[in-house]
Amino acid sequence: MARRERPQLITDAARSPEQELRAREVRYVVMMLLRAACIVMAAILVAARPPLLWLWLTLCFLGGVGLPMIAVLLANDAPPRAENRLRNRLRRRATSHPDPGHALDEHQHRVIDPD
Repeated sequence: MARRERPQLITDAARSPEQELRAREVRYVVMMLLRAACIVMAAILVAARPPLLWLWLTLCFLGGVGLPMIAVLLANDAPPRAENRLRNRLRRRATSHPDPGHALDEHQHRVIDPD
């Protein structure tokens, strides 16, 4: 069996699609709860009539109208592909030809085979 040049590190592994979907769902629900809080706060402010009511209502309106748009964009956002991540490109270039006679440094990780 042929081995790849560098093993996949668990810290570099991508999250599973289920984990990504769950994180996006949680983010969406939190943003919609913030939107609901803005709407409730606007109703409370109208009843209480505090000083600078126009400013507070404007902020609540922006939260009530702007948050759904941002929430949908973030919920539909996908993580970048591996070939588009700059961090991985730089790491591959720097360690593409490791010296086998060299001691392990911070960029080379010890591989333990199950055999």
